[in-house]
Amino acid sequence: MVVRVSLSITLGGDLSAALRDDLLAIVQSEGLALDYDAEPFTADDFPADGPLLIYAHEVAWGRVDRLEGFCVAHDLPFARWSGGSAAQFGPERAVFTGTGEASLYAADEDDDVVITMDRVERLGSYEAIMAYFAAANFRVPPLRFVA
Repeated sequence: MVVRVSLSITLGGDLSAALRDDLLAIVQSEGLALDYDAEPFTADDFPADGPLLIYAHEVAWGRVDRLEGFCVAHDLPFARWSGGSAAQFGPERAVFTGTGEASLYAADEDDDVVITMDRVERLGSYEAIMAYFAAANFRVPPLRFVA
């Protein structure tokens, strides 16, 4: 049986206007909307001047791999929160800054990043701990469709 949890994802950055319909199709195929249990996402729902924040309940494993893969392929930063499932996996935040690979962070059910004593010891300093939290709380830029 597939474990299903809630998630939210914020994405932004510059995307070719020619790929707008591709992004729309992926968002719709993932069952995402402007709020939990809201009407299905439409082209009119793209933000005019900010990042795109979308939600869904009952997402298999709390993952939207197709959308995240599209974002990585087109250098679109994102931050995703996924809820946890008892005895399966905990809540997490995934952050992609537009380059490299997505980083995963342990979180709670309110999308607050949490840190273990083991992680504190591995980071080793207050400055490193604060840098860890800053990276986890990456601010996604506005989504813009460019010519």
